[in-house]
Amino acid sequence: MSLLSDLINLNLSDITDKVIAEYIWVGGSGMDMRSKARTLSGLVNDPSALPKWNYDGSSTGQAPGEDSEVIYIHKQFRDPFRRGNNILVMCDAYTPAGEPIPTNKRNKAAKIFIHPDVAAEEPWYGLEQEYTLLQKDVQWPLGWPLGGFLGPQGPYYCGTGANKAFGRDIVDSHYKACIYAGFNISGINGEVMPGQWGFQVGPSVGISAADELWVARYILERITEIAGLVLSFDPKPIQGDWNGPGAHTNYSTKLMRDDGGYEIIKKAIAKLEKRHKEHIAAYGEGNERRLTGPDETADMNTFLWGVANRGASVRVGRQTLKAGKGYFEERRPASNMDPYVVTSMIADTTILWKP
Repeated sequence: MSLLSDLINLNLSDITDKVIAEYIWVGGSGMDMRSKARTLSGLVNDPSALPKWNYDGSSTGQAPGEDSEVIYIHKQFRDPFRRGNNILVMCDAYTPAGEPIPTNKRNKAAKIFIHPDVAAEEPWYGLEQEYTLLQKDVQWPLGWPLGGFLGPQGPYYCGTGANKAFGRDIVDSHYKACIYAGFNISGINGEVMPGQWGFQVGPSVGISAADELWVARYILERITEIAGLVLSFDPKPIQGDWNGPGAHTNYSTKLMRDDGGYEIIKKAIAKLEKRHKEHIAAYGEGNERRLTGPDETADMNTFLWGVANRGASVRVGRQTLKAGKGYFEERRPASNMDPYVVTSMIADTTILWKP
């Protein structure tokens, strides 16, 4: 084992009560994850007891040079990299005057989730995050010949074997790291395009689902950094007859989960259809390259729903139909969607909006 590896794996809790807290927030692009660490004097169990901090917003595309953003902590998780008592903390950003900065999507989402009508419905989310692993120097999918292509999609989805599954060690490391961190990651699988994978966060209630997905993204970015790979959330990284990665959002409310919930689900889907354009506009940049129609999606300009139909905009599972209650899957969001925007918008449309 190298000296560097020895140092990385030092267990500080053997000799000190000090704790390292890694503060994580979303950068100016809306997709870049930023973080920096500080030393705490001891173990902190309540996120509200963690100190606020600031950062140079001009270096993250979020503020003019003479200003600094203040980050507030909302949730903390065990740190799978430093381990011991060290923690990851998910934050959002405000101006020194206490106003949310324009890229702070969490603040607006929180207002929707604390609305009494939304809180009473206890919205559950299961977020399916798809992504592509790229070779760093050439920005080409892992396992593909440089500048070339593999055989057509078909054998890769949930596939096994050295000629079908590329990057499983990365995926499995991420799976375990998320479980260690302490949130509900419910599964992983190989996706339809080789070099593409997916994981599922949830079921989680309300804004927690979005917090957890952002931390899961951060952990995956750190693992691919260690492995010397590039993590891509582009919704169509390779043009042609390849399924583009999405972020299917499974959703239910208390009424949908109770007896008679199927009728509530149909009413909710009807509301989503009426606001199709607004949702599409908020569901991720470049989504028009993914929502083309042939590749397991409905066309971007069309709203379709159906039972067990993976070519639809919204899919209802056969078990939901059979039970007369349950959840539905919103299939339109792209892999690079902001989970704060998507989860809160679905709740707003299906619970609060009165067309």
